Amino acid sequence: MRQNEILVKPILTEKANAQQEKLRRYAFKVARKANKLEIKKAIETFYNVSVVDVNTVVVPGKNKTRYTKAGFVKGVKPAYKKAYVTVAEGEAIDLYANI
Repeated sequence: MRQNEILVKPILTEKANAQQEKLRRYAFKVARKANKLEIKKAIETFYNVSVVDVNTVVVPGKNKTRYTKAGFVKGVKPAYKKAYVTVAEGEAIDLYANI
């Protein structure tokens, strides 16, 4: 798997921002087939930081229904993989620099 396909996007939520400040842990949405070693290498090359730890979670898809004029519309939100990356002491990732 190529490195530019591994990282999909950073996750910017209140919980993720709190972990960035306290624990130096950053959350990323990653490709489903990526493993921890590939994620670590991609983060290190893309952001020029040293990664201490990588934790991954597969978030399951959710069933969604909504009521319209035509009746109930049912669908499924897709499942995705999330990676929590802890960087070394004294280092940080500036996620807002690319915006």
